[in-house]
Amino acid sequence: MFKRILVPTDGSESSRRALKSALEIAKKFNSEIELFHVTPTPEAYYGYHMGFTSIIDQEQIDKSGELALEITLKGIDIGNVHLTKKHISGHAASGILDEVRREFDLVVMGTVGHGALTGALIGSVTQRVMAQSPCPVLIVK
Repeated sequence: MFKRILVPTDGSESSRRALKSALEIAKKFNSEIELFHVTPTPEAYYGYHMGFTSIIDQEQIDKSGELALEITLKGIDIGNVHLTKKHISGHAASGILDEVRREFDLVVMGTVGHGALTGALIGSVTQRVMAQSPCPVLIVK
């Protein structure tokens, strides 16, 4: 049923809980998991390249992406589940939606649970993914 599961992470405790839930599902359905992180860039949010040199270079951005993946995995036994890791730079929701369109059957993601009003005001990544995902999305609180 669920052959490929995408687990977006920001390194938070809710992302770790989402990974644990995805692992339970993967063990039942013999699924593959991709742990996925999008490192935000200023261009992703403002829509243009800044006219000055950024203090943070691409190597530092890549390291922060790897760190978020490792933090999420720390202390979690993945057992015999096939798990790959991937990170990109960009806008979180757009990056997740682009990735899920690569033939995933399920997205499992954590949420902080800001509530409806706060989520609407801050443009929740989780809400956008739920609204636009071509496959089911399981939200883990």
